[in-house]
Amino acid sequence: MTRAAGRDELTDAAADAAIEQACRILRLPTIREHHGRVAEAAARQKAGYKGFLVELLAMECDERTDRRRTRLIRDAGFPRPKRIDDFDFTANPLIDPGLIHTLAKGAWIRAGQPLCLIGDSGTGKSHLLIGLGIAAAEAGYRVRYVTAAALVNELVEAADDKHLSRTIARYGRVDLLCLDELGYLELDRRGAELLFQVFTEREERASVAVASNSAFSEWARTFTDPRLCAAIVDRITFEAHIVETGTQSFRLRSSQRKHAKTTTSRDRERSTP
Repeated sequence: MTRAAGRDELTDAAADAAIEQACRILRLPTIREHHGRVAEAAARQKAGYKGFLVELLAMECDERTDRRRTRLIRDAGFPRPKRIDDFDFTANPLIDPGLIHTLAKGAWIRAGQPLCLIGDSGTGKSHLLIGLGIAAAEAGYRVRYVTAAALVNELVEAADDKHLSRTIARYGRVDLLCLDELGYLELDRRGAELLFQVFTEREERASVAVASNSAFSEWARTFTDPRLCAAIVDRITFEAHIVETGTQSFRLRSSQRKHAKTTTSRDRERSTP
């Protein structure tokens, strides 16, 4: 009996078992799960074999893309979900929504350019940083989010454990490094030098997005060595996209408005006979 003849004589149960086994070997979970339903629909619609195959393969590709996006977002290590579509641009008119939505398309990441978000606390820096990072991950880029303090601590521990080069190489492989809270803490010379090595590893090759509450002229308070500070600023700002978010905390204004509304509501309740 030829192989073709053998296939013609397969029962539905045997065919399902063969498809199940093949899908497991080839790692096609979506086809394994949905082939029966798609086959029934194709039979009702009298679709050809190619149409049936196209439908199955398209489903597998779509599911694989969704799984990759989910994995990339999870692996990035974002502390909380923040998306560009959720950002309230009316609360901070200094931020150009057109620019942010352009950045969300990711051309600067493909070009290996830096991004700097500069402004006081509560002005939306971290939201934008995470939102742009999530947009990049959904577009298929490998992203890593970390605070400056956490990264420096990790680098110091890696240096003490004699695997610094491996750690720096790992941060060098991601397409986008999102570095939050740069400037909140003063770094000693060793920590600053280790951070500089990460920037150098990625220079003009892979993007770094930085959120800082300090203007570049104030970075000397974070990087206390003047020459090292100048070198880091040079690495971060060369061909960079710079977004200034201002000094007025819209989080504080929002809290004040909510407090005022609550107080007014209470006063009205008390005055009602």
